[in-house]
Amino acid sequence: MNSSELLTINCMRILSAEAIEKAKSGHPGITMGAAPMAYELWAKHMKHNPLNPKWIDRDRFVLSAGHGSMLLYSLLHLFGYGLTIEDIKNFRQLGSLTPGHPEYNHTPGVDASTGPLGQGLANAVGMAMAEAHLAAKFNTEDCKIIDHYSYALCGDGCMMEGISYEAASLAGTLGLGKLIVLYDSNNITIEGSTDLAFTEDVRARFEALEWQTILVEDGNDIEAIGRAIEEAKAEKNKPTLIEIKTVIGYGSPNKAGSNSSHGAPLGEDEVEATKANLGWNYSEKFFVPDEVKENMEGIKAELASKAEKWDKLYAEYRKKYPELAAEFDAWINDDFVSDLIDDDSYWLNSGDMATRACSEKILNIIAKKMPNLFGGSADLSPSNKSEMQGRDFFTKENRLGSNVHFGIRELAMAAIANGMYYHGGIRPYIASFFVFCDYMKPALRVSAISELPVISILTHDSIGVGEDGPTHQPVEQLAAYRSTPNFNVWRPCDINETAAAWYSAVTEKNTPTALVFTRQNTKNIGIDGRKALKGGYVIRESFKETPDVILIATGSEVGLVYDAYDVLKEKGISAQVVSMPCVEVFEQQSEEYKNSVLPKNVSKRIAVEASFDMSWYRYVGLEGEIIGMTEFGKSAPYSVLFKHYGFTVDNVVDRTLKLLGK
Repeated sequence: MNSSELLTINCMRILSAEAIEKAKSGHPGITMGAAPMAYELWAKHMKHNPLNPKWIDRDRFVLSAGHGSMLLYSLLHLFGYGLTIEDIKNFRQLGSLTPGHPEYNHTPGVDASTGPLGQGLANAVGMAMAEAHLAAKFNTEDCKIIDHYSYALCGDGCMMEGISYEAASLAGTLGLGKLIVLYDSNNITIEGSTDLAFTEDVRARFEALEWQTILVEDGNDIEAIGRAIEEAKAEKNKPTLIEIKTVIGYGSPNKAGSNSSHGAPLGEDEVEATKANLGWNYSEKFFVPDEVKENMEGIKAELASKAEKWDKLYAEYRKKYPELAAEFDAWINDDFVSDLIDDDSYWLNSGDMATRACSEKILNIIAKKMPNLFGGSADLSPSNKSEMQGRDFFTKENRLGSNVHFGIRELAMAAIANGMYYHGGIRPYIASFFVFCDYMKPALRVSAISELPVISILTHDSIGVGEDGPTHQPVEQLAAYRSTPNFNVWRPCDINETAAAWYSAVTEKNTPTALVFTRQNTKNIGIDGRKALKGGYVIRESFKETPDVILIATGSEVGLVYDAYDVLKEKGISAQVVSMPCVEVFEQQSEEYKNSVLPKNVSKRIAVEASFDMSWYRYVGLEGEIIGMTEFGKSAPYSVLFKHYGFTVDNVVDRTLKLLGK
């Protein structure tokens, strides 16, 4: 390590410590201990272009230990990604480009939103899968336009989280040789030494998962770190874990190696003591010495040169392979299905069937139009009908496959899908039983925060699961996901609404979608699915100018309110029947439209849904009622359960009559 490199690394440490001190919150420990490995990677081994942070063939970098965000921000500042010293000074402040944890699409150069520990490792797995698939599809012998690595920087906490095991297991099985994890192994967590709760041999675990592992004994030895990274790159058939032994809070004379440096500012006196200890002889705060700037200018020039070489390669590729290049552009732009809106055969289908079977049909129509669709299930594809027919599976031997066996790893699956979308070029979807979306929730929450339109197929909804009983009957999950900002939940009633749900999901650019489907057959309402694209619509009009009552339902319960209309009509009661397959999309409509579906002057309303009733109070008001679930289900045939819990036409009619005082 020469003097300019040491000064640059110490500059990263001091900038981080000062920003955290000014904010009066943050995590200085990792920023100081891991600075050498981060500098070595970004300066000498990682392919990236500060002038084009979205360059498709850049190496990806995920700070899985997202609490060390100032480490990433110091890199982005020094490497010229547009983060200014003022941005560094505004760390963790409202509206700044330097939030407490890295946020995708907010700060230039941030490849993934991280913070929930371990998810970043899974994101990197998804990125590596996307890279392998795109490379297999578009590279030629003479023009490898997709040829890059996915890196993750993880800490001890990431390794403790179960998601790291799930994701690493799949990565080893798939032989993702272009995935490299730098493990900042400092043996400290918030509570103290990792020996309190974490004594396993992490490298032995990863070796058992079919990873190459490398140990670097000294986290300040950037030459050894560099050799380890190059050794990792040389292994083509296995992902690599590089364990790098570091000292948390390195440079702090009184807090280095202690949990006190993990999650709190060092304190003003300790920052000054750290500067003296590191030989930082500059009195000005947030200062970048000229020697550091000169060092970085040379590095940035080399990075720009590599990017220019790729630009020339891609120009050659476009000339030699114009059809492949046009297809590549189409995959990146992800606009394949907009013409479906005018295809009547897509929107007008008949037949009563389970909506999971409806989904299978619609998925495979869309798959024929969307070559970049890429996904699969957590070991349930025969049941949740999530396989794209006529396509191979993505395996260690076949990177061209686009169906995925995720294995029984729901949380990792969801975070891996996020990584695929972060990467770009493919459109990921995942699948499981609806009740297991609880395992997926932490990653799907990040999908919503990061505006990633990941699609989740979630079947076997409600007590309709039947004999498997309450552990497998999702009751509260609809309400939970509807409570998540920027998250669309579709629960269609038939194949035409399923067509709308899928169309909405694959054309959405900023919002993830859950597609919730039944195990049992449902009634086909026979209405053009395009009407469902507004999230809620009238399926049976009142025969009076003003309805006596509004009946609202979703999914399998739509058939009940549809049939209840006829019984009520015989009794002289006029109902307006509404199907509400997606509350979130309905709420985006104009007030005029919403009032046409749910007239404000009609206060007598009943919502019917075989789920927890919390979602429906906003629509039924104080004078309405909800036929829903207020307890967990039971083990019995679904038809018995629906009758037991009141999901019958007779009960809808009886409750309506009672509500109207009849």
